[in-house]
Amino acid sequence: MLSSLGTNLMATLVSAIPVVGDDAAHQVQTIPESIVPATRPTDLGWAGLILLLPALSAVLCGLFAAFRVKNRLPGWATVLALGGSFVMVCLLYAHHDPNQPVVIHLFDWIDFSWAEGGTFESVRANFALYVDNLTIFWMLFVTGLGTLIALYATEYMDEDRGKGYARFFGGMSIFLLAMSCLVMGDNLVLLYLGWEGVGLASYLLIGYYYKKPSAVDASKKAFIMNRVGDLGLAIAIWLTWMNFGTLEYNGIFQAVDQYLPQAADGTLATATMGAAPLGWSAHLIPWFLLVGAIGKSAQLPLFTWLPDAMEGPTPVSALIHAATMVTAGIYLIARTYPLFWLDKMSGGGALVAVAWVGGLTALVSATIAMKQYDMKRVLAYSTISQLGYMFLGLGVVQTYGACFHTFTHAFFKALLFLCSGTIMHGLAGQLDLRKISGLRKAKGWGVTTWTMFIGAMWLSAFPFTSGFFSKDAILAQAFVQDGYGYRFLGWLGIITAGLTAYYTFRVWFRVFGGKELRIEPGPEHQGDPSTFHPHPPGWRCKSVLIILAIGCFLAISWGGEEGFGASHWIYGMLAHSSGAWGLPLHWHAGDPTLFGFDPHASMYYVSGTFGVVGLLIAFYFHLYNRKAANNLENLLNRSFATRWLPRALERKWYVDEIYNALFRLPTWLLARVLYLFDRIIIDGVFVGGVARIPITLGRVFQPLQSGILQGYAATMAGGVTLIVAWVVWVWLSKAGG
Repeated sequence: MLSSLGTNLMATLVSAIPVVGDDAAHQVQTIPESIVPATRPTDLGWAGLILLLPALSAVLCGLFAAFRVKNRLPGWATVLALGGSFVMVCLLYAHHDPNQPVVIHLFDWIDFSWAEGGTFESVRANFALYVDNLTIFWMLFVTGLGTLIALYATEYMDEDRGKGYARFFGGMSIFLLAMSCLVMGDNLVLLYLGWEGVGLASYLLIGYYYKKPSAVDASKKAFIMNRVGDLGLAIAIWLTWMNFGTLEYNGIFQAVDQYLPQAADGTLATATMGAAPLGWSAHLIPWFLLVGAIGKSAQLPLFTWLPDAMEGPTPVSALIHAATMVTAGIYLIARTYPLFWLDKMSGGGALVAVAWVGGLTALVSATIAMKQYDMKRVLAYSTISQLGYMFLGLGVVQTYGACFHTFTHAFFKALLFLCSGTIMHGLAGQLDLRKISGLRKAKGWGVTTWTMFIGAMWLSAFPFTSGFFSKDAILAQAFVQDGYGYRFLGWLGIITAGLTAYYTFRVWFRVFGGKELRIEPGPEHQGDPSTFHPHPPGWRCKSVLIILAIGCFLAISWGGEEGFGASHWIYGMLAHSSGAWGLPLHWHAGDPTLFGFDPHASMYYVSGTFGVVGLLIAFYFHLYNRKAANNLENLLNRSFATRWLPRALERKWYVDEIYNALFRLPTWLLARVLYLFDRIIIDGVFVGGVARIPITLGRVFQPLQSGILQGYAATMAGGVTLIVAWVVWVWLSKAGG
């Protein structure tokens, strides 16, 4: 299926938006081509099967769990459902006119109005699909990779049959359903529904091993930390309606067009809508959208939940990192890019913030990955770093590079995680780089060895890989785009490329390199080490790894440079969509160069050199002379001036400790204070104190109700005495007055 699809995709050339060459380096800033208003065909209702099939799979998995099915039926049902969804996406791609967005109405959902029901007098968010090039582009790898990961999981989760097997695949189905809803939704409310859905699914899947405290803590951390970003997205949705009077993409894009009229020469005239200037609250929309994207895509400062998410099963890690959850932030910005462009053209700095968040995140997470020993955590920090590159691309007005990198990253990161999963599965949970060596020499591990080598090459952006082309497109644009500190961020990206090559091949050389095979049993193995028997992956896992490796190669031709025989299919898939507003125009002031040459040409050599140097350093320290790595660390630990560095990297720059001191500990102390206030003041004084008044009075008069006749007589005498005393006091008071 992938091979036939690749043939069709590579044959697709979009001539409507030509590739801008170097001769356009000094052109005047112009407004992107307006987005064509969407049509509403009535013959595409079958596209709803893309959402219906994973929903049906989730229901079936629930029934399988209820009836305690102990075979592989839940897994195969999920694979068939997700595969069917992928086929539906391919059919939609074949039927779709790339020049014409469409809205496919499925059923009425939110639709109410007041007054006359005009602009700002109604709220409409029906359950409908917005289909353009960007939608199909994203759904192709979401459903395609989701199907492959589900197939892999049918073998990986075999030992859980009869226990949590159906629950696991039900969570996967919910995950893909929510992500499809997020990507294909016609409006921001439907996007938000999918946004929260992937958060729920991640909570269920990360905490799949609910008897394991670390897994439960990781799931709660992911869920709670994402709530911060989700609040930002909710505010952005509200502000969008307040400023544009609609939540539907079609209406938003047409409104933005009115805010950006062109002058007679086609250049930017002014950022106004008729006589009304752009309000201050409109400038807040992209900022709050950025907050939402930061949370879901694990960027600074909301990134610490993603490494902890490794507590879930490895297929979950691949699903989160490669195809679904963390790419949601990239999709959000690409989908709403006209709002970011409007802010930029009106003097705002939201895109600059996007670039800086991405550039800093890429560097910080890459440095942390250099000193981690758990293979999956290295890959997790790698994902954060690569997402930083994507944010950097979006920020420097290079949506092509950002989306190309998202696409190729989906393939090689899924490949790397699933390779690590076969290692973890076959070695009783062992993932410590210090306890595995020479695995390539073990029988049956050839596919894992060399497919992971391909994934490592692509992640390290080795020259002529798709990761090389996508990353260089982003970095070159940083040197030519006009923006605060963009050139500095370009250098950060180049340095990070070298670090990436180092930590990526540190893993491969440590695990698969070495003269002798050495494997220590993992934490899942109990008892005598002599009973430990490593086992290689089966045919299902191996076939998925091979398909993903082929996809890595195909990604070169789908999105690489035309001079290297590529078709620019990915560039074309952004045309006539909201992502087209970020296609690079290569305009800039002055004559920026990189080592005296055009950055778009020289970046290949510069970043390639840094990457190769990083790879060679990893080769020396982690394969050729491993003792040198230990000697270097001992040397650093010997000096007070340098010992902090390896410790800080291993402790992840103490970010969790800082968050604990700044947020968790003060919140805990405040909770204790409020608890004591509630117990002592509210319950003790007000509630309990008022309740004790009648109790105390009752106890005072309780002796008077003893049942003894003399006691009642004494009470009557006392009462008469009090009444007489009160009458005398009143008489004397009036007499004295």
